[in-house]
Amino acid sequence: MAGWTNRGKKNVLDIVYRGATPPTNFYIALVTDTPTADTNVMSDLTEIAAGNGYTSGGFELDRNSTDFDSLVEDDTGDQGELKIKDVSWLASGGSIPSSGDGALYAVMIDDNGTVSSREVWHYWSLTSARSVGAGATLTLQDLELDLNES
Repeated sequence: MAGWTNRGKKNVLDIVYRGATPPTNFYIALVTDTPTADTNVMSDLTEIAAGNGYTSGGFELDRNSTDFDSLVEDDTGDQGELKIKDVSWLASGGSIPSSGDGALYAVMIDDNGTVSSREVWHYWSLTSARSVGAGATLTLQDLELDLNES
């Protein structure tokens, strides 16, 4: 399951219609908890243990057409679709996560300097707990953001 958090929806409306300042960057972080529409910040979730190629706060994305690489107007499905470039972590010197449970969800968060205070905008289910051993790569392909009217 993928979805927008209510905080993410509010932030988009604030930026587009009220001229609020958008984050300079976004991050894709891996968590062991199940986010919901009511999840607000990273301290509401448990991030996987950092180390061995995974950095606390996740993978940095720039706000551009390289990192957000596919934008489609879908008139058949009545939605807008935005896809994120493939995001990868190479496990070096040990496994990812370095300890504890594997990642159940990926979340897109803003660039607050304090990781626990970063706002959660979107989330994606990884279907099952994900971890990789030393020398392997954990890759998330085509994370998709959809805007549709229901």
